[in-house]
Amino acid sequence: MSEVKKVIGAEIGKVGIRRSRTSGVGKSRKAHTAAGKEIAVDKSSSAATQESGNFVSKPHEGNGKSRKGSTSKSDGELSNSAYAKKLKKLHIELVKLQLWVQHKGLKVIVVFEGRDGAGKGGTIKALTERVSPRIFRVVALPSPTEREKSQMYVQRYVKHFPAAGEIVIFDRSWYNRAGVERVMEFCTPDQAKRFLDGVPLVERNMIDSGIILLKYWLEVSPEEQERRLRDRIDDGRKVWKLSPMDVKSFDRWDDYTRARDDMFKATDTSWAPWYVARSESKKRVRLNIIQHLLDHIPYETVPTAKVHLPKRKIGRYKAIDYPFRMVPEKF
Repeated sequence: MSEVKKVIGAEIGKVGIRRSRTSGVGKSRKAHTAAGKEIAVDKSSSAATQESGNFVSKPHEGNGKSRKGSTSKSDGELSNSAYAKKLKKLHIELVKLQLWVQHKGLKVIVVFEGRDGAGKGGTIKALTERVSPRIFRVVALPSPTEREKSQMYVQRYVKHFPAAGEIVIFDRSWYNRAGVERVMEFCTPDQAKRFLDGVPLVERNMIDSGIILLKYWLEVSPEEQERRLRDRIDDGRKVWKLSPMDVKSFDRWDDYTRARDDMFKATDTSWAPWYVARSESKKRVRLNIIQHLLDHIPYETVPTAKVHLPKRKIGRYKAIDYPFRMVPEKF
């Protein structure tokens, strides 16, 4: 692992130097929003928009400050106590949603996509930490096996689709073909094109079968992505997220931007639209996505009887004197 960390650190440094020497030309460029519309992006507003046409340079609502390549200070704009308070309220609503989904037998799929370091994992963790893992199922598939490679492309994802009363969250999804597989040449250009042509029809059938489908793209600036990836190099809690593939992907920012734009143009439909969330601030993007999800899945409070714990009698049985192997209390 130490050798991998050295290689990753060196390669990230090289790419960072090359990026710092790159500058945009011209006043504005076109970028597609998740609603399929085009917006003019001021290229002088930030290095992020100069290079990628991403959506992170918009002033943050409420304070009027530009949210360029965010650092830990941007998270500080929302204190830990304020974040915890807001998150607790959302968690209560998520439990209500869970009970409603069970009560009505709803079927929900939530797709999370975005570049490495965009905050997908942290958002999913915040979304699921207070609900039942049997109702909110997280699916994060590894690389396909040789058998799966011989199947219809979406086949290995379909078997994880929800039954009645379930919410399935895909931490990356069938859209791997439009992103990493295309960029890293794990599929042919023709395969990528046929996927983009066909997936809207697949998603139409999903909707027609009664599935509620929400698709989220987490957008991060190159500066913030680099900061987060560098942070993983020496953090013992995050080293498992690093691999040589991360380095190769890191140096293909523009290729991923092109793939993202093509994906939006082909698959941002009226029946299965993409929703883009700015993820410069990890705390804010988690709150924003959870609130958005709650707003887009109609639910009501399920009537339940008030629970009363019965009186219990203790002492009718005497525990045996057994030499239990106790866990040392070191903390």
